[in-house]
Amino acid sequence: MAEYDRLRRVSSRQNSLVKELRRAFHDGEPAADGSIAIESVRTIEEAIRSGLRFRDVFFAESAQPRAGRLLPQFSANVEILLLPDDVFQSVVATDTPQGVAALVRLKVHKLDDLLAAPEPLIVAAAGVQDPGNLGTIIRSAEAFGAAGLLVGAGTVSPYNPKVVRASAGSLFRLPVVGAEFPAVLAALRDRGLKLLATSSHKGMAVDEADLTGGVVVLIGNEGAGLPKEIMRQVDGQVSIPHAPGVESLNAGMAASIVLYEASRQRRAPVHHRDTEATEKHRDE
Repeated sequence: MAEYDRLRRVSSRQNSLVKELRRAFHDGEPAADGSIAIESVRTIEEAIRSGLRFRDVFFAESAQPRAGRLLPQFSANVEILLLPDDVFQSVVATDTPQGVAALVRLKVHKLDDLLAAPEPLIVAAAGVQDPGNLGTIIRSAEAFGAAGLLVGAGTVSPYNPKVVRASAGSLFRLPVVGAEFPAVLAALRDRGLKLLATSSHKGMAVDEADLTGGVVVLIGNEGAGLPKEIMRQVDGQVSIPHAPGVESLNAGMAASIVLYEASRQRRAPVHHRDTEATEKHRDE
């Protein structure tokens, strides 16, 4: 087939593109041109669906049948390489790869992009270290209508291969912006946004909190929570009530619940109780 003619066989582990792919997977950070490394059929297809620009695509020899389905979806200027299985295995991040990987260029976003929508819902990760948690947060942020994610120092890179996989393609579409906390939070407060910290046991129950309007939901470190300098800035804390004796929810689960509740309130704003009116009614 003509499509297979695009496959350029490369057997050396020292090939410059092979070395660049290996470095991108190892570093978990964008290359100088903004490219990140991704792998697996599903992730590649999500990147295509999301309109990302592919720079180079790599297939393992044993994955040639998959190549036939994917090759027509890459533009003519994309370099396509075919690697021996052992070379491909030495490059990618997973132990049981599906035989396809790529270098793709993500869209670059700025803080103003997150503030473009009226009354935005923004997620801020300050010290989230588990890649699975951050990937879940990104996936939930897209699912529940967040404007984007702010990533502060101490948080695992959103381009880490495990984060990319856990985000299930949402990383390709959700605006992600690096941020310097707490300075950026002060700027957001000046723009009228509420800063709400998630907590395992302190603060107002999430279903009683007002999550409408412009809101920044802050997610802290899995063990230590949010730093004190950030906690001094927040307007309040929200917690997720759960059965006694049950260990606290992890950061990904907690963020997902808070984001769902925010989405629910924004679809049909919750009329919160007026405590004084309620007490007056009881006294009558």
